[in-house]
Amino acid sequence: MRFIIMLGVVSLFADMTYEGARSITGPYLGVLGASAAVVGIVSGFGELVGYAIRLLSGWLGDRTQRYWAVTITGYALNLFAVPLLAFAWRWEVAAALIIAERMGRAIRSPARDAMLSHAASHTGLGWGFGLHEAMDQAGAIVGPLMVSAALYLQYGYSDAFAILVGPATISMVVVISARFLFPRPRDFDLKPPVLDTGGFKSAYWMYMVAIALIGAGYADFPLIAYHFGQSAVVSPPLIPMLYALAMASDAAASLVLGPLFDRRGLVILVFGLTVAAAASPLVFLGDAKAAVVGMILWGIGMGTQESVMRAVVAGMTAPDRRATAFGIFNAVFGVAWFMGSAALGILYDRSVLAVALLSLMLQLLAVPFVLAMMRRGMAR
Repeated sequence: MRFIIMLGVVSLFADMTYEGARSITGPYLGVLGASAAVVGIVSGFGELVGYAIRLLSGWLGDRTQRYWAVTITGYALNLFAVPLLAFAWRWEVAAALIIAERMGRAIRSPARDAMLSHAASHTGLGWGFGLHEAMDQAGAIVGPLMVSAALYLQYGYSDAFAILVGPATISMVVVISARFLFPRPRDFDLKPPVLDTGGFKSAYWMYMVAIALIGAGYADFPLIAYHFGQSAVVSPPLIPMLYALAMASDAAASLVLGPLFDRRGLVILVFGLTVAAAASPLVFLGDAKAAVVGMILWGIGMGTQESVMRAVVAGMTAPDRRATAFGIFNAVFGVAWFMGSAALGILYDRSVLAVALLSLMLQLLAVPFVLAMMRRGMAR
């Protein structure tokens, strides 16, 4: 539990940094001259590059067993690309830094999740990942609020990015400390629960199809923020506050849905996916009140992804292949997210209604695949 909490503190300050930045990258790119299509493509391409790199970094972690080295390298790139956004003078420069931040996040995620899963074998995978995600999202609440306060006080976007160097530094100090306090997290591992009672390969790839559909349909926040700014649904200082609200919803959902998954299995994933799918019509087609409800549901979707979806991967994978499994999982999600984000961004310039309907449809199409997994005996 001490190890889970320490990794949670690392993620808390890391999320304070990059989620604070992410809450305004959409409007920031717009101010620098980018179109909706560019915002969608940049955010999607950042996720594509990031998630594709997870395939390599996960394999590298398992191959070398140097999980800490991979994790710390990723955090350094992930965190310090953010304050450099303060010095971007063109949208192309900002886009490059946004993509670099995503790359760093990708490098460290599979190795960190593998280490986390070893400790979570003692607490229940859903609970362990849920607790970590809740701490993670505590930072994701504070970061956007810091940025919102900076904008409210009439500071510019560059100043808002610059103040995030503080939590970035704290996160690096804590992760390096964790490396020396817990040099071999693999020693925590208990025998993982078996999720697949027959036909692991087919069930695994069935799950990957569901993951791809979820990724393709899940509207990234920069596009949502761009829509809020362009349509004047809310004023600019309130956009980061809506993101903070979503992060609070994410944290609460993780604490509830993670332990429920340990007891009830994949039916909890079906619930989370169905609730999250309803967010798109609300945020893209509704007024300010609908946007608030939509961001709460969007946050529940994020909480489902970061707790339940990761717990499923950990539960069906042997310890010595777990970083690779997370890498594949993330690569599939990332490629789909890029394709979906690019399509939604291009479509936005033509029809906001089409964006909402396509996002809704793709996410709901994932549900039958999860139900099929349940029929195969993968309820837990």
